[in-house]
Amino acid sequence: MFRYFFIYKPFGMLSQFTREGDHPTLADLNFEFSKDIYPVGRLDADSEGLLLLTNDNFLKTKVLDPKNKHSKIYYAQVEGIINEEACQKLSEGVQISISGKKHLTHPAKVSPIDEPALPERNPPIRFRQNIPVSWVSITIGEGKNRQVRRMTAAVGFPTLRLVRWSIGQISLRDKDGDFPKPGDVWEVTAKAVRRVYD
Repeated sequence: MFRYFFIYKPFGMLSQFTREGDHPTLADLNFEFSKDIYPVGRLDADSEGLLLLTNDNFLKTKVLDPKNKHSKIYYAQVEGIINEEACQKLSEGVQISISGKKHLTHPAKVSPIDEPALPERNPPIRFRQNIPVSWVSITIGEGKNRQVRRMTAAVGFPTLRLVRWSIGQISLRDKDGDFPKPGDVWEVTAKAVRRVYD
């Protein structure tokens, strides 16, 4: 039977079940997954937010195939007050370097936002009184390694905190009950998970 889970991946956790150094992994979540459940894609250890896990290989292939370009929304807290010029550059595509190769990012939807109502990060972002911060929403269809961080750095606004808010039409807000906390796991139906790619 196919099963579908979403988690709010915490900061510092690897998007995998196997151990690697001292980092916590998905095996440390307070939930017993069957052995055939794996994450669809990944979030870096220092990123947080929505992650899909399933044993449905067809869905995994459909979501990960670059041709399908499923949109993902990220909320990034950046150093400095992000301006219209930087947002425009990000929306048109910027040059980033991945494994030593230059890559021009695809057009994105980018807009400054008020600080979103998210749980506190643990550990918190280091506060520096003389350096202001701001938040930006970035919607992309690609999934290059550390892409959003590389994008904001390319326009002079390094990312301090990065949260994946949504995958397709499913967001952190869709969890039944209270807004999820880092480490929360919730199961959805096959019908509901179609909103990831429909």
